[in-house]
Amino acid sequence: MTPVLDRFIRYVQIDTQADPHSSTFPSTVKQKDLARLLVKELQEMGVQDAHMDDWGYVYATIPANTDKKDVPVICFCSHMDTSPDCSGTGVKPIVHRNYQGQDIVLPDDPAQVLRLSEHPDLGEQMGNDIVTASGTTLLGADDKAGVAEIMAAAEYLLRHPEIKHGAIKILFTPDEEIGRGTDHVDLIKLGAQFGYTMDGESRGSLENETFSARMVKVVVHGVSAHPGYAKGKMEHAMRIMAKFMDRLPQTYMSPETTEGKQGFIHPTHIEGTLERCEATFILRDFNMIRLENHEALLRHVLNETLKGYPRSRAEVTSVEQYRNMKEILDKHPQVTEYAMEAIRRAGMEPKLSSVRGGTDGSRLSFMGLPCPNIFTGEHAYHSKVEWVSVQDMEKAVEVIVHLCRIWEEGPELSA
Repeated sequence: MTPVLDRFIRYVQIDTQADPHSSTFPSTVKQKDLARLLVKELQEMGVQDAHMDDWGYVYATIPANTDKKDVPVICFCSHMDTSPDCSGTGVKPIVHRNYQGQDIVLPDDPAQVLRLSEHPDLGEQMGNDIVTASGTTLLGADDKAGVAEIMAAAEYLLRHPEIKHGAIKILFTPDEEIGRGTDHVDLIKLGAQFGYTMDGESRGSLENETFSARMVKVVVHGVSAHPGYAKGKMEHAMRIMAKFMDRLPQTYMSPETTEGKQGFIHPTHIEGTLERCEATFILRDFNMIRLENHEALLRHVLNETLKGYPRSRAEVTSVEQYRNMKEILDKHPQVTEYAMEAIRRAGMEPKLSSVRGGTDGSRLSFMGLPCPNIFTGEHAYHSKVEWVSVQDMEKAVEVIVHLCRIWEEGPELSA
């Protein structure tokens, strides 16, 4: 196996699934199992300051080996946790060599089939080696592909001192999948000026734009009465919530009807009783004004619904989750330009794209670390047919190494 594949196979077998219902940080203690292994491997490479803090973050530094004094410190970041949407327990990675377009039937559940017709990105993988899980779990390429790539690149740089670079920081985060990945990161300790998350999809892609995101919670308080004598008295909170949700846009502004730069209002959880019903929504858009309009629409529809229930009331709370990182990255164009040049040097044409979601880089950018997102080769994430190409992972390692060299070369690169 290649160095990056060897690491990837090892890491995905460690269960690091996050838990959105947990109040601890990290949300699951088992995430620290991978963190401890990464620290051990970094120390064995010779990275002396590699450590895990109390929150489960891994920090490490590859010291500069250049005589230049003004090389910016850059960081590479990936998350260690896997999605709660699909089991991460007992992952059995399988390497399918020399893919030729055939259906890949996953052996532990033959109903799980990876088909070219359903995953057109496989069309770019002829002759390559595809890694999947066995059919009963996700694979964990999101984002252990990124972790393995950063680790393989670190090892390569340490073994090749002829490649000149400034100080390189490494950051591995827990709980990204549940939106808490940067809650306790210490950017002062990290000490980087610019960063890159390794958490993207197709080979050659670079993402410099994400959704802006809010979470909105709606609580409806109805009026209780004995069901046998409820006429003219009962105002059922669950019925009110159902009517409210039914009046929200159905043929537009929902995930199943939007694409590209279109935003949405999406209910993610509902529970209740006669007296009280609570629903959680996520609101997404690339434009902040449109995002404000989505929330205003939600509130308007709720108020209109409540007019039919004069003795009931509702509470709405809104929390910002992350913002479109392009707002920050446009102020530091060299961060994106250098990444595009690194992709070119690795023999690919860069594909600049937007994320219909968010990454740790969204929040890191607004915390002071401008941070676009680079491809890792992961596909069909959060599912049992998740897959990654070995050759794409190797290309991502190349991109990291080229980026380190490019930042050392300096601003004359873009002249």
